Amino acid sequence: MELVRRLFSAPLAGPRSRGVPGSRRQRLRPILLTTATTIGGMMLLRLSHDPMFGPMAVSIMSGLLFATLLTLLFVPVLYTVFYRVHLKG
Repeated sequence: MELVRRLFSAPLAGPRSRGVPGSRRQRLRPILLTTATTIGGMMLLRLSHDPMFGPMAVSIMSGLLFATLLTLLFVPVLYTVFYRVHLKG
């Protein structure tokens, strides 16, 4: 959110509509790398066939994938919608 605000307030940023897509491009790699390394670590637990840690690893990986999709898709859309409402109001 702070990155979007900074991109909106930059004097040479151009139109304000570039704030959300610009922040998505800058944050994509760190989010995906963090998700991939965490899932890679959880795969070791899943492949260990431990009756306690295997299902836990699956639930953590599922939740992480869901949260990543929300972060990359849903949050920028909501921010854009609420920003437009704020400009009209």
